[in-house]
Amino acid sequence: MIELAERVDIAAPAERTWAAVTDWAAQGDWMLGTRVRVTGGDGRSVGSTLAAFSGVGGIGFTDHMEITEWRPPTVCAVRHTGRVVRGTGVFEVVDRGAESTFVWHERLHLPALLWVVVGPAFRAGLRHSLRRLAATVAA
Repeated sequence: MIELAERVDIAAPAERTWAAVTDWAAQGDWMLGTRVRVTGGDGRSVGSTLAAFSGVGGIGFTDHMEITEWRPPTVCAVRHTGRVVRGTGVFEVVDRGAESTFVWHERLHLPALLWVVVGPAFRAGLRHSLRRLAATVAA
């Protein structure tokens, strides 16, 4: 089991941060090498499904997810149901008045060798992406 949690403070209220992190079609604007699309439901309710392709130049994998919890503007939880990535993930937006904190938390069952190879680069890319998110939402 791999556990990953990253956070970023954002100079914007929780509602604006929530709108940005749950705009699935626009997630690739701030998340490196990722394109997300809704594959079932409305993408804004429990039971909706998503597919996120992560990679570069067509080389990568698709992460299939089902939304298991939807509590705007604070929590979106998913279950990863794909062949490569399995486990749970949570997007949490912490309201701090005029500002907010975004927390990305994952508990994943991944092949150990895969995480050894991609883990450090993934963490660095995620941190960079969260800084891009903060800049985009605050603008």
